[in-house]
Amino acid sequence: MTVVPPSFALLPGDPASPVILHVPHSAREIPDDVRSGIVLDDAALERELDHITDAHTAAIAEEAARAARVTPWRFVNRLSRLVVDPERFPDEREEMLAVGMGAVYTRTTHKDVLRPDGFDAGPLIERYFHPYASAMTEAVSDRLAATGRCVIVDVHSYPTAPLPYELHVGGPRPPVCLGTDPLHTPPALLDTAREAFARCGGTGLDSPFAGTYVPLRYYGERAEVTALMVEIRRDTYMTEPGGPAHEGATRLASALASLVDAV
Repeated sequence: MTVVPPSFALLPGDPASPVILHVPHSAREIPDDVRSGIVLDDAALERELDHITDAHTAAIAEEAARAARVTPWRFVNRLSRLVVDPERFPDEREEMLAVGMGAVYTRTTHKDVLRPDGFDAGPLIERYFHPYASAMTEAVSDRLAATGRCVIVDVHSYPTAPLPYELHVGGPRPPVCLGTDPLHTPPALLDTAREAFARCGGTGLDSPFAGTYVPLRYYGERAEVTALMVEIRRDTYMTEPGGPAHEGATRLASALASLVDAV
């Protein structure tokens, strides 16, 4: 019997750390049985992965974890968001359904067909989305039990120029966009992040992407679960689209480590 490894990894930190660095969109891996449901040819799929993947964010989080005085925990998605996007709502609450990018994408970043009309997303939701959500919820529960609080820092990146799928264009695209939630992002956390990332060219708030990730069990319910989305503009650390990282990645990892240490 073939043992399939988990599609995510919880990488332990210091038992006293309340911080989880959450990295949901850094991978390009797509299992063969999932690939068969995607209509793009191999070359088009590679181009789409270049655009949709938050390249090198797992490496930035890893470097930050090594540099932090108290090692944070890391929860890392091992599969591409083209398998499932663990940060979407799995139902009609998700605004990205309007462009075919709910928990299971049916359209690409350029609004081309990714999966055929009528595609049944249910099996992917059951196999990948729910286990991921349950494991992340358990990770947060463990930090609450151990430290009395949990700080989720959601590590993402975004392209310098808007892509056609984006719903909110025309606003600022700063070097670092900080995504917030009215309950789960207290002013002190936001101020600390602004200070930490000031060295990276400056920060903006909730533009071009807003909000942050909190497991649904705690979302809107537990203020001791705090969260912040860190969206890094890709030209600040890599060659777009899908190219190598450059020296900016180290600067960003250092800033992320400073944020971890401060919270």
